[in-house]
Amino acid sequence: MKLSTDRPYADPEKAARKLLEIANATESVDGKIYIEKINAPMLYLERATPAEYKAGLDLAISRGWLLLHESGTFVKFTPAGAELFA
Repeated sequence: MKLSTDRPYADPEKAARKLLEIANATESVDGKIYIEKINAPMLYLERATPAEYKAGLDLAISRGWLLLHESGTFVKFTPAGAELFA
């Protein structure tokens, strides 16, 4: 008997890709995607843990796919991030 299930977003790469999909599907305001528009679906609809969400967001930022504003209130796609959906 298996007592726990594998977490789908335990791999930061998968979490980052899902965050990018959510961000791409979200309507931006002047190129800005407000952080609550991506964290709510990731945490509540996809059932990612806060640690999985943060690891995915950090990976997307470190790979240069997203830019997080210094206030932490919104992200923007970089050219490299937008290229993933072209």
